[in-house]
Amino acid sequence: MRVVLSTYGSRGAVEPMAGLAVRLRELGAEVRMCAPPDEEFAVRLAGLGVEPVPAGSPVRPLVTSVTPGSAEGLAQRAADVMTAQFDTVAAAAEGADALVATGPLPVTAGARSVAEKLGLRFVHASHQPVSLPSPHRRPPARRGRPLPPGATDNRALWDEDAGLAQTMFGEMLNTLRAGAGLPPVHSVRDYAFTAHPWLATDPLLSPWQPTGLGVVQTGAWCAPDERPLPAELVEFLDDGPPPVHVGFGSTPLGAPEEVARAAVAAIRAQGRRAVVSRGWAELALADGREDCLLVGEVNHQALFRRVAAVVHHGSAGTTMTAALAGVPQVVVAQGADQPYWAGRVADLGIGAAHEGPAPAAGSLSAALRTALAPETRARAAEVAATVRTDGTTVAARLLLAGGGRTA
Repeated sequence: MRVVLSTYGSRGAVEPMAGLAVRLRELGAEVRMCAPPDEEFAVRLAGLGVEPVPAGSPVRPLVTSVTPGSAEGLAQRAADVMTAQFDTVAAAAEGADALVATGPLPVTAGARSVAEKLGLRFVHASHQPVSLPSPHRRPPARRGRPLPPGATDNRALWDEDAGLAQTMFGEMLNTLRAGAGLPPVHSVRDYAFTAHPWLATDPLLSPWQPTGLGVVQTGAWCAPDERPLPAELVEFLDDGPPPVHVGFGSTPLGAPEEVARAAVAAIRAQGRRAVVSRGWAELALADGREDCLLVGEVNHQALFRRVAAVVHHGSAGTTMTAALAGVPQVVVAQGADQPYWAGRVADLGIGAAHEGPAPAAGSLSAALRTALAPETRARAAEVAATVRTDGTTVAARLLLAGGGRTA
């Protein structure tokens, strides 16, 4: 069986699909993965033995140059990634049996159009539940298109969200579809999601309440990571009690210097050492004291098992990795689905949700106090023992067997 995977976004969009690619190959499938051409993704995929097909523009320059929440340039970026589906992904998918896509709506709507044109099975995969229509929560805001703040009818809000999506992306999608000889679609969002989207999250960390949408929950998709930790980091870890790790991944920060300073001060206030990850926000240390170490891209699966707590932005991937390691968390959510994961961490008792996106030393120290409490660590260990690790296996077998209804 030949499977093409298409994704576009930061590490949180690439890493889970890489995990699925690895498992599909282990089960005998031929896999090609279309992903952003950023060098760090190419290196990671090559290390996993996954053949990357560069699609679209590099992500990091876009993420680090766009003001958080701004819609400036959104139409052009959406058009570029959607066109890449009709061009690069379509070429990669010739002769394939199935196409699995994740990422922003222009990506998945374009990918499903390609699958429709080529007569392939199509699967829409989501790595968080927030964007899937549900009467149990409000839809997330779309860039430049806020929902009415006082509205309380979630079903009506999701209907409005579908209309907003059509207004934002319908014309560009239907223009590309017409060029491919396909009829127009009248709801980009619903077309992209299909009637049976897959939800690649852990059922305990992210329970899905049944709706009219036929969601298939597979468990989270995690890529294996056997990379050794850098020698300098291992020496630091060995040289004292477990430190607290701070990192915001690919999430941009408005004032990274202040965030790093507040985080280190909060950690020191708890009598702990710190490992600070640069990330795409380019965090840095304000002083050269020996109780802190600055690191670049490292194996979080290995690192998190050796720290006292993890302070992070609340992406689906980092939340899952920390939960699986049994380490307490402090989530400083910045936007998108991150407030949802912050709430889940707090509700499960495996850490604390910081109030607001801009941590001060005092507020973060209070959150850390909760995370470092013995009962929180005990609860984190308890939850880790129940987190499923077979998400990619479930998804791969469903795909190879033709199960897990899609469109």
